[in-house]
Amino acid sequence: MSNPVVTHQPGAGSYGTNVQTGEWSTGLCSCCSDFFVCALGCICPLALTCYTVNKYGENYCLACLPGGTAALRTHMRLTYGIQGTITNDALMTFCCGLCEVCRMAREIHIRNGEM
Repeated sequence: MSNPVVTHQPGAGSYGTNVQTGEWSTGLCSCCSDFFVCALGCICPLALTCYTVNKYGENYCLACLPGGTAALRTHMRLTYGIQGTITNDALMTFCCGLCEVCRMAREIHIRNGEM
């Protein structure tokens, strides 16, 4: 009995089914483009993070784990075919956490056709 031979390795873009643009749909400071996300982020950042994690299809607990937001951003980048690195994901969520969560929530809304 012979083992099957792998002739094609999956690439980074094979994680998701959405259109892959290579960039985020909105900028880091484009909070005013989605009033709900901006308001929720200003009033209760943890609620926005839980909302974003849930809309992406992950467990709410991810929002409370150290590094959970960076892990979500990395997975989202790979799923949507957005360029970047794990180091950049960690730095963006650490230095600009609230703005980054707002951008991820907007990205989910745009990719799901809710905006």
